[in-house]
Amino acid sequence: MKLGTLAAAFALAGTAAFAAEKTLDIGVSDALTGGAAVYGLPQANAVKMAAEEINAAGGITVGDDTYMLNVIAYDDKANPTEASNSVRKLLDRDGVKFILGFCCSGATGAVASFIENEDAVMLVGNAAERSITTREIPNLTRTRPPADYTGAAAGTFVAQKGHKKVAVLGALDIGFYASYVDAFEKELEKAGGEIITRESFGLKDRDMTPQLTKIRELGPDAILVVGYVEPAAFIYRQAVELGIDVPRYGFTSGSEEQFLRVATSEQMEGVWDLRPTELTLLSASDNGIAYHKNYSEKYGIAPSPSSPYAYDQTYALKDAIEAAGTVEDTEAVAAALRELPVPDEVVMQYLPVDGKMFDVNGQAYTSNGAFQWQNGNWVFVQDLPSDAAAYSAFLSTID
Repeated sequence: MKLGTLAAAFALAGTAAFAAEKTLDIGVSDALTGGAAVYGLPQANAVKMAAEEINAAGGITVGDDTYMLNVIAYDDKANPTEASNSVRKLLDRDGVKFILGFCCSGATGAVASFIENEDAVMLVGNAAERSITTREIPNLTRTRPPADYTGAAAGTFVAQKGHKKVAVLGALDIGFYASYVDAFEKELEKAGGEIITRESFGLKDRDMTPQLTKIRELGPDAILVVGYVEPAAFIYRQAVELGIDVPRYGFTSGSEEQFLRVATSEQMEGVWDLRPTELTLLSASDNGIAYHKNYSEKYGIAPSPSSPYAYDQTYALKDAIEAAGTVEDTEAVAAALRELPVPDEVVMQYLPVDGKMFDVNGQAYTSNGAFQWQNGNWVFVQDLPSDAAAYSAFLSTID
């Protein structure tokens, strides 16, 4: 062997010797207990499952190093103070630079208010409040589209059904639910319809018969329900028990198992859920079918429809780190996220803007869909109008 060849061989051997398998901690802040755990716990599970898949496939490659992911998860209870405390622990005690999860808007908004000043990247999942991605925070991205993006599509759909008098019953003291209804109303009115009443309930309320009784007296053509899964399930059940026989539309993103804890399948029959085209098995892609199977086997329960927002975050982060070539420079990783095409492994059906998963605001978009409860299952019926590019341009005009 020539000397030059030997030197090259020794150099390669040296590189291999110094190449190391390292651990990269990533954080999760989400609602693992309490009423919002129907969204937060599945998200945390989804991040853990994605991390295990990435590790099993060889980890994240950065230069000569390979990183195996280790997930540190804290329960923020969907509470702004708890979320701030959880993220402070991840940043200041655990040394985490990449934080995922975030199912609920109040808690997410609290963290978003200070994350720009931190050496970190924040990836938001299910939280739907529009203002989260109107603040021009360069180190924040979100996989779920804002609520009003979907509310406008829902209003058009209900108007096309011919309904002129719609009664709303919702958790209207929560901003993103109110913005969904505002966008819904705007499109309904364009077609000559109107919202005849807005009745509200608290997230801990389970008896909505007073509001439903009032709605029944007003004689609506349809009811729109916006809120968490369990109170919505009580409303659907109590509407049947009160003999209200009009179409019921909702914005909840609950799974079949979650609704059937409260209402029977017969009481749910015919209910519509007008939401982003999240994971519903009967309309899932090949990735979605595999995700549903793997999640169900691992956790012994079917995944909630919105849980892949967090699963997809994890693969987006992997690709961004590898594109940036660093786990230390968070500004580079955040910038790489904004340039990222949709990863091959994601479950949700994203609508890229300018070929990228996230727009200039750090916002991703899925299509919107109309799902109906039929014989015990949510069935995808049709797409709803979803112009991601137009909404992205609109979002950029908001301060």
